Amino acid sequence: MSRAQEPSRRTVLAVAVAAAVTGTAAPAAAAHPATGTGDPGRAQARPIDYHAWTTYREWRCGTAQGARAVPGRRPGVVIGAPAGRTDYRDPHTGTTATWEYATWTSPVHRLSVPATEVVASWNAHTPDGTWLQVELHGTYSDGTETPWYVLGRWAAGDQDIKRTSVDDQTDGRSTIWTDTFAIDDASTGLRLASYRLRLTLYRRPGTRLTPIVWRLGAMGSDIPDRFTVPPSAPGLAQELAVPRYSQEIHKGQYPEYDNGGEAWCSPTSSQMIIEYWGGRLTPEQLSWVDPGYADPQVCHAARFTYDHQYEGCGNWPFNAAYAATFEGLQGVVTRLASLTDLETLIAAGIPAITSQSFLKGELTGAGYGTSGHLMTVIGFTAEGDVIANDPASPSNEAVRRVYKRREWENIWLRTKRYNAYGKVVSGTGGVCYLYFPAHPTPHQRKALAAVGVH
Repeated sequence: MSRAQEPSRRTVLAVAVAAAVTGTAAPAAAAHPATGTGDPGRAQARPIDYHAWTTYREWRCGTAQGARAVPGRRPGVVIGAPAGRTDYRDPHTGTTATWEYATWTSPVHRLSVPATEVVASWNAHTPDGTWLQVELHGTYSDGTETPWYVLGRWAAGDQDIKRTSVDDQTDGRSTIWTDTFAIDDASTGLRLASYRLRLTLYRRPGTRLTPIVWRLGAMGSDIPDRFTVPPSAPGLAQELAVPRYSQEIHKGQYPEYDNGGEAWCSPTSSQMIIEYWGGRLTPEQLSWVDPGYADPQVCHAARFTYDHQYEGCGNWPFNAAYAATFEGLQGVVTRLASLTDLETLIAAGIPAITSQSFLKGELTGAGYGTSGHLMTVIGFTAEGDVIANDPASPSNEAVRRVYKRREWENIWLRTKRYNAYGKVVSGTGGVCYLYFPAHPTPHQRKALAAVGVH
C-alpha cells in the first residue's frame, strides 16, 4: 500500500482542505441515493467539474505559439515550427540540456463548481528525445489571479528527463501539493472560479520528432466536509474479469522506486486495468527487469509512473498518463459522487481505481490500515457489496476481495476521519482513476458522461 505508515504530502494537503471546508452543501450521495442500476442519463447535482480538450475543433480554439492542432481519428496538438529554444536543468540528474519548444494554451474554463482542489491529467505520446510540461493559471472567486503553476514535467520514458512534480509553489492563497492545486484556507470562502491550462512541448534541437497530446483536462471539486456519507441502496450485481496482481510479491524489488513493491498499489492497480483492456508490454520493453521476478509488467509500471520529486509511484496524473501510453487507451483522474456512479461504470464494463484511507478495523477483511491506498473496483455482489482487486494481498490468488458496501463507500467518499491516535486526518473524497477505450462504445460514452467525463 502507498506510504501506509506515514502521512504523505497528499495526506497533509487533504487534512488542510477537509478541515477548512464549511460543509454547507448537501453530500452528493444524500441528494441522489441509488435506485436500481441508475439511469446514466439522469441529472445529478455534483460538487465535481471535470473538463477536457480532446477534439480537433477544441485544439484549434486554443492559443498556440509554435504548436499546431492535427486532425484524424485521434486529434491532438504537436510542435509545428518551434517558438524558440530554452535550457532545462534536470534537478534529479544535474544535467542541463537545450530544447526546442512550442506552447498551447487552453481557452478559459469557468468551473461549474468553484473549486477548493484541482487535479489535471493528460494523455500523450512522447517519443525518445521529447517531453512536456503542464501548467495551470486560475482566477479566484474574488477576481484576483494565481501565478502559473507547474502541475507536472512528464515523459513516457526516463532517459531524457526524470518525470517530476514541482514542490514549493504557492502564492499564500493556494499551493501545489505534488499533483493537486489546493486553496490554502477554504473556510474564508475563497475558491478557484476558472482556469487555463498550458502545454509546453519540448524536443531535441534539429529533430522532427514531437510529442502529441490527445487529451488535456482537469477535475475541480468542492467536496462537502464529512466524516460519514449516507448509505446507498444496491443496484447492480455484476463482476468484470480483471487480471489480479499483488504488489506484495514485489516487496524489496527495485527499491529505488519508492522502496519496492510494498508501496506499489497505484501502478499495480493501473497494470490490472491496462491488461483488462488488452494492453500488453513486449519482451523487449520488459528486458530490463530481472528475469527471476514474477509479473515483470508490475515492475515496469512502477518505474514508468515514478515521480522523482515525490519519490513515489502514486502521482495520480502520472498513472493516468502511463495508462494512455498503451495503444487505444485513455486515462483521467476525477472524483465520483457515489457508489451509484461506480455501478453505472461497471454496468458499462468500465472498472475504476479508487483511493481510500482507513483504520484496520474499519474495513472488514482487509487486515491492514492505511493512510492512502489504491485498489481496483471490478463489480458488486447480489447483496451490493463491493468486489475489489486489492493489490495489498499476499498473492495474486488472494487479490480478489469482497468488502462490505457500507464500510467501503464510507472510507472512500468521506473527507475526514480519525486515525489510530484519535487525531482528525483526511479522507480522499471519492478520488478515482478511469481508464477506458480511446473510442468508447455508445453505452460506455453514456456511462462516462453520467459521471461527468466527456
